[in-house]
Amino acid sequence: MSNFEGLEIRVPAMRGKMGSRTFYSVLMPMSGVPQFFKFTNWAGISPEDREQRVLNDKRVPDLAGYISENEEDYLFSSITASYKSEPRFEPYVQGSNIGMLILQLGDEFIINDGQHRCAGIVRALESGVPIAKDTISVLLFPWENTERVQQMFSDLNRFVQKTSKSLDILYDKRDEHAAATLGMIDRLPVFRELTDKENVSLGVKSTKLFTLAALYDANVELLKGRGKNDTDANIALLVDYWKAVAQHMPDWTKVLKGQKLALELRQEKISSHSTVLRALGGLGLDLLTGDGWQGKLAALEAIDWGKRNSEWEGVCMSANSVLSNRQSRAATKAFIKAKLGMPLSDSEARSLPQPITVAAE
Repeated sequence: MSNFEGLEIRVPAMRGKMGSRTFYSVLMPMSGVPQFFKFTNWAGISPEDREQRVLNDKRVPDLAGYISENEEDYLFSSITASYKSEPRFEPYVQGSNIGMLILQLGDEFIINDGQHRCAGIVRALESGVPIAKDTISVLLFPWENTERVQQMFSDLNRFVQKTSKSLDILYDKRDEHAAATLGMIDRLPVFRELTDKENVSLGVKSTKLFTLAALYDANVELLKGRGKNDTDANIALLVDYWKAVAQHMPDWTKVLKGQKLALELRQEKISSHSTVLRALGGLGLDLLTGDGWQGKLAALEAIDWGKRNSEWEGVCMSANSVLSNRQSRAATKAFIKAKLGMPLSDSEARSLPQPITVAAE
């Protein structure tokens, strides 16, 4: 950084006050991010002495990839940082809080919020993504001491609430699987009327049977190996499959028609649980490779989906609770395949705690 000492960069800025502190809101060119922002390796420093959390290197390629894949419409919120050397502010008009902030190349800002965004921008620039002339807004506060920087980090992150996976899927217009899932839901009444598109889990009194997140995960399993870009074809496949499944899930239809309450079905049976839905999605991937798959689904009606059915113990239930880990999902898929009279692989057979009894036709 010493090679830059004495050089200046001028950036548009607004001067403001928050509490007792003066701060600046500036528009910084992306090319300035690697020059000004300080990335400290905190790994060998005790947590109480750090000014930031340790950078998670695994997130950086994802953020750089997001920029490169969406050069025309990527979006980042403001970076918050602290400066140790007071920058010079030149108002456009005497006494104005709008003007130019003069920064010295050689100064470094300590990132309070947004270090992964900054690292992603640096990686994208290094990879040749043409964003150098783009700008990002930066909030600059005076650096006081380590305790103050730690407090800023806490204040900035304490009330942040991650959006639910269902809402992320609903609003993500780039995700082809999300588009296909939403298209399928819109075309099938049982899912259109009984899917919660906002929450990742259903409340006790919810009138819904499914969550968008659960159906999305099920469809990711179902669409494995298929091209993502043909959304219409994927919607058609999903509609055909889930329509056939729903025809053999009479409890779903009862709730749709108001003959049974959703909360009663969820309390009594597992047929609408995310573990079962994802297993059904994986089942569809296997079924659709052969002929006559619709007829095989008729055996779903013979399955006892009740939580009191001891066959579920060790498959996807333990101590009267439904499990949702990978092992339980694999065992549930194997259980359903066995009930449908489908051959199991060696790993699927091993996932089951006991041989499965198939009802005689």
